[in-house]
This record gives sequence, structure tokens and C-alpha cells, in this order.
Amino acid sequence: MTHRQGTPAPLSPALAALRIAYSDLTTIAMSIDEPDSWRPTRCAGWVVRDLVLHVLGDAQRALVALGTPAAGPADRDFVTYWTDVPGGRDDDSTELRAQRIIASAWALAPLARTFAETTRAVVTLADRASPDALVATQDHVLRVEDLITTLAVEAAVHHLDLVVDMNRPGPRPEPLALVRETLDGLLGHSTPPEWSDERWALVGTGRVPPGGRERRELGPAAGRLPLLG
Repeated sequence: MTHRQGTPAPLSPALAALRIAYSDLTTIAMSIDEPDSWRPTRCAGWVVRDLVLHVLGDAQRALVALGTPAAGPADRDFVTYWTDVPGGRDDDSTELRAQRIIASAWALAPLARTFAETTRAVVTLADRASPDALVATQDHVLRVEDLITTLAVEAAVHHLDLVVDMNRPGPRPEPLALVRETLDGLLGHSTPPEWSDERWALVGTGRVPPGGRERRELGPAAGRLPLLG
């Protein structure tokens, strides 16, 4: 969207964070070599190439959502979206095996290039859409701005997953701030400001267990972790 004078309108904080998150993931994907692609991630059973394929799938879902106008009202926002995201147990490792087979069939360069092209398209379409437009994804209706926020949160969390065993930087402050806002929303109150955004992202999503002091400060809410997967 543009101002009437023809100068570009500033990006919303959510869209700016998504652009940063996707750009940083693209940089990592483009830098991965064959040995890197088999390194473990924080997602149990998934190696790096498996997770890159997964975040590509997230971006492809975003493209479909942005092209799927929905009748209102919205039934989820960027916080409540996470209360019933599809997922669950995979006792027979069906999803894990399928992910590995498909990811192994990709050469790394085309996989990284497809991710870069897809995420650029997502950001472009999101920038052209009205923040209050309604779209459908995963059987729910969200405002575009809320959808964008969920995408930035998912990208930031998976960025943390991706670099656990690689010498690559973690997510930048803008997407991590949205992770914190989402987790605090799910928790129902703000967490102590001395907790870093990255630490709360890891604890709140169950990537690492809370420490003793964190558990005491969370109180009974510690039993609700992870707040999102």
C-alpha cells in the first residue's frame, strides 16, 4: 500500500518482523552445505533439511491463505490461533518418515531458492493486502495482520530450532518480540521483563525446561507449558 503522494507506506510492525524473519531464514538456507543439512535441530527426529522443508510448507500455506478471502467475522486472532493448531502425536513416525523422504529428494540449492522465492511472494502479497482483510487458513478466519503475526512467530521459533547445532545467528529482536507478545497473551499476563525474549521463546514453546526461579515466578502456570508447540 502507498501514500497518496506515491511514497511507500511504512510496514506494520508485524509485516516488518515477518520480512526480517524470512530474510534471515533465507540467508541460513542459502548457506547450508550437505554436512550442515544433516545436523540435528530442536525438533525431535528432524535434521536441518527436514526443517527447511517444513518452513517452506509454512510459507506455501501463507500464500494460499493470502489468496483465500473469507467471510467474517474472524474467529481467531494472533494469540487464540495457537489454541488448536493442527498437530498431535505421531506414534508411528508417519509424518517424520514422510518429511525425511521428501526432504532427502530435494537438492539443497533448489530447496533454498524455492524458499526464498516463496517467502518474497508472501511478503509482497501481505504488503498489498489490507491489514483488516479477512482470510481463511487451517479452518479458521483471521485478519491479515493477525495471520502475518502468526507467520513471524512460527518463523522465529523455527529459526531457534534450526541453528541449535549450527554456527549461525539466532532470530533478531523484531520477530522475537512478537513471540513474546504471543506467549504472554497465551499465558494471560506479562512475564518478568528481565527474561530475555529468546529465553522466554524457548521456555514458553517447550524447547527448554524452565529454571527453578522461572518456575516459581510462573507459579501454577508452569504446568501449562508449552503454551505453543
